[in-house]
Amino acid sequence: MNRLRIVYGSLIVSTIIVGLLSRHFSFIPLFIGDILWALMVYFIVRFLFIGKPVKFIVIGSLLFCYGIEFSQLYKATWINELRHTLFGHLVLGEGFLWSDLLCYTVGVAIGVWMDRCLNK
Repeated sequence: MNRLRIVYGSLIVSTIIVGLLSRHFSFIPLFIGDILWALMVYFIVRFLFIGKPVKFIVIGSLLFCYGIEFSQLYKATWINELRHTLFGHLVLGEGFLWSDLLCYTVGVAIGVWMDRCLNK
């Protein structure tokens, strides 16, 4: 279990680095960042709930990602101000897009695939 936590912790950090770097190169489409964000969420949920089945991790990851996306429909002043900070922008995003839900699903699916490759 500890070895797996180290692996998932490393994957979280690597995904964050790749995701941040993807925003600095204009030839990388913006939706790649959304896929990587969902992949990172998958690895975080996996790290936190290491002993749970993959189905639990998938549902938890998608609920979190979709919840954040739908929260972007909420436009109160306090949360909009939070979204204008670096942390708020990276975690909460700014505007709701249906296409982001697809990106999150793809990111979590990649996480499942990587999980299965790691645990063969």
